[in-house]
Amino acid sequence: MGEDTRRGWGPAVLGAAALLLCVVTVLLDIRNGSNAPAAAELDRGWTAALSGLAQVVPGLLLLHRLPRHAVAWILTCSGLLWIVDGFASSWATYAVYTVPDSPGASAAYWFYSRVGAFLLLGLPLLILLFPDGKLPTARLWRLMSIASLAVTTLLPALLLVAPMSVMERYQRSALPPEITRLALDPISINLPYGVWSALLRVAYLGVIVSLVVPFAVTVHRYRSAERERRTQIRWLMWAALVDMLVLIVPLESPPTVPALLFALAIALTSAAIVVAVSKHRLYEVDRLLSATFLYGVLAALVVGVDLAVFAVAGGVLGERDAALVAIAVVAIVYAPLRSRLWRWARRLVRGSRDDPYATMAALAERLESAAGSSDQLRAVARTVAEAFRLPYVRVEIDRPGGERVVIEHGRETGPAHALPVGYRGEPIGRLAFCAGTGAALSERDQRLLGDLVRQAAAAARASELSAELQAGRRRLVAAREEERRRLRRDLHDSLGPSLGAVALRIETARNLSAAAPAEADRMLEQAATEVTAALADVRRLVHDLRPPALDELGLVRAIEQQAERFRLGGLTVAVDADPLGTLPAGVEVAAYRIASEALTNVARHAAASRCDIVLRLADTMLELSVTDDGTGIGEQVRAGVGMLSVRERAAELGGVCSVTCPPGGGTAVRVRLPLDAVPEVVRG
Repeated sequence: MGEDTRRGWGPAVLGAAALLLCVVTVLLDIRNGSNAPAAAELDRGWTAALSGLAQVVPGLLLLHRLPRHAVAWILTCSGLLWIVDGFASSWATYAVYTVPDSPGASAAYWFYSRVGAFLLLGLPLLILLFPDGKLPTARLWRLMSIASLAVTTLLPALLLVAPMSVMERYQRSALPPEITRLALDPISINLPYGVWSALLRVAYLGVIVSLVVPFAVTVHRYRSAERERRTQIRWLMWAALVDMLVLIVPLESPPTVPALLFALAIALTSAAIVVAVSKHRLYEVDRLLSATFLYGVLAALVVGVDLAVFAVAGGVLGERDAALVAIAVVAIVYAPLRSRLWRWARRLVRGSRDDPYATMAALAERLESAAGSSDQLRAVARTVAEAFRLPYVRVEIDRPGGERVVIEHGRETGPAHALPVGYRGEPIGRLAFCAGTGAALSERDQRLLGDLVRQAAAAARASELSAELQAGRRRLVAAREEERRRLRRDLHDSLGPSLGAVALRIETARNLSAAAPAEADRMLEQAATEVTAALADVRRLVHDLRPPALDELGLVRAIEQQAERFRLGGLTVAVDADPLGTLPAGVEVAAYRIASEALTNVARHAAASRCDIVLRLADTMLELSVTDDGTGIGEQVRAGVGMLSVRERAAELGGVCSVTCPPGGGTAVRVRLPLDAVPEVVRG
C-alpha cells in the first residue's frame, strides 16, 4: 500500500471514529433526558459534539490536502477535544444520574470540568498560526504570541491541579452531593486559598489577553502582507463577522437555537479557514464579506425593530392586545419599508441584475443622452459594471479602418474575462470584465449580460454608422465640389477656348470669303478640326459622368464590351447574367465600374488564364461576382487603390463587398448591391 493510500485512510478512519462518538453522545443525551440538575453544571453533550464535528470535518479535509500544515492539525485536534468533552459530559450525566454507579463517572466528570478548559486554547492558537501555520517572524510579535499562548494555557493548567473545594469556594457555588462524592482531585495540589485565588484571578484575566494579542497580530500581518495573504486574512475576518452576528441572537431563545447557531458559526469559520489556507477560489471573499456585513446589519436592524414594535405595543396595551396591534403595525407601516430595505441591500451588494428591466431602461436612457460614440460605449461599460457590481469593464470596438476604440470603466483588479461583441453575425469587438471576487454568474445573469452585450454591439455599430454617415456626408460634399471644380476647369480651360477659337476662325473665314476664297476655306477646315476636338472633349466629360455604353447597350452588353478588350490580350472572359431589366442608374454605374476594376486587376496582377463574371438578381439585391484562376492574393498583401475603390463604391450604395481566395486557387470578388432606396442620379 502506497504512502498516498495510507495518508488517505488515516483521516477517513479518524473521521469515522469522531462521527461514531458523536452518535453515541446523542444517544446518551436522549437516554439521559433532563436527569442532571443545574447545580451539577453538566451540559448536554451533543452541543459540544456537534461543534467539534464542525471542526473535525474541515480539519480532516485540510489534513488530507496539506498533511503537514499546523492549521489542519489544530482544527482536527480541537474538534476531537470538543467531541470527547461532549461525550464526557453526556457519560457523566448517564453514570451519575441516569444509571448511577456506572463505571467511569469520576473520570468523565473530571475530564469535562478540568481538561475541557483546554478548549480555550484552540481559537487563539489558530489565529496566531493562521494562515501559513507559523508564528509571526518579527521578533517582538513572535515573543508576544508566545507570551499570549503561555498566559492562555495558564487557566487550563491550574484547573487540572486545583482542588475541587477551592473551585467551589472561588466560584461561590456548591456541587450536588452526587458529584462531590466522586474522585475529582486525582492530581490536585494543596496550596493556601489566597494563593489559589490570586492565581485563578490572573489566569481568568489571561483569557482576555489571549484574544487581544492574536487580534493585534492579525492586524499586523494584514498591514505587512502581500495581496494574496491579505485575501486569506479577509476570509478570517469574514468568519469573525459571522461569529459576531451569531452572538447578537437573543440568548433568551430556546437552548437548542443558540447551540445550533453556535455550531453553524464554528462550521462556517472552519470552512473559511480551509478555503483560505488551501487558496481554493480565494478571491470570492471580497463580495462575500461585504454582503455578509450588509445583510447581517440589516437583519439585526429588522429583528431589532420587530422586537421593539412588539415590546412597545406590549408595554402600552398590555399582553392581551399587544400581539394584534403589533402585527397590524408591522403589516401596514413597517413591512413595506422593510421590503424596500431588503431590495436596497440586494441592489447594493448584487447590483441591478435582479431587475433586468431597470438595467435595460438605465442603459437606454444613457445611450439616448450620450453625445457621441465614445460616450455611448462609456455608458455601456458603466451600466454593465453597475448591473453586476464589477470593479472593471472594458469595451473594445474595431472600426472598419483598422482603428480600435477602447473604453474602460473602473480599475483592473484581477484576471479578465472576455465576451465577443458581434453585430448581425459580424464580430466587431469584445467586452472584457474583471469579476473581482471570482463569483460565478448564474444562468439568469448570463442571459442579462448577453442582452447588455447585444445592446453594446448595437450601440457600437450605431455609433460607427453615425460616424461613417457624417464622414460620408463630408466626402459627398467634398466630391461634389471637386467634381464641379473639375467640370468648371475642363469647360473653362479646354472646351471654352476651343469653341472661342472656332467662332473666331468662322468669323475670319466670312470676312475672307469674297477676297481670298482659298484662305477662307483653310480657316473653315481648321474650324472643323477644332469642333471635332471639342466634341471629343464633350464625350470625355460625358463618359466621366456616366459611361455612354450603359445607355446605349445596357449593363450586360457594356460589361461584354469591356470583356472584349481583355480577350484581345489573351484572357478568356465569360459573362453570365440573368435578365436584369431596368436597374437604378446608381446600381448600373457601380456594377459597371466594379466589374471593370476587377477585370483590370485580373489582367494586371492575377496571371490568370480565365475570368468569369456572373450577375444575378436575388430579391432586392444585385449580386455580382468576378472570379479567376490566377495566383490569388497573399495574406501579407495590402489592398491597393483599385480594391479600395471597389469597396467604397459598394459601401456608397449600402452594399457589401468581399474579396476571398477559394481553396482551389484564384481570387473571388463578390458584391451585393441593394436595388431599393437608391437615388436615380448617382455620380459614376
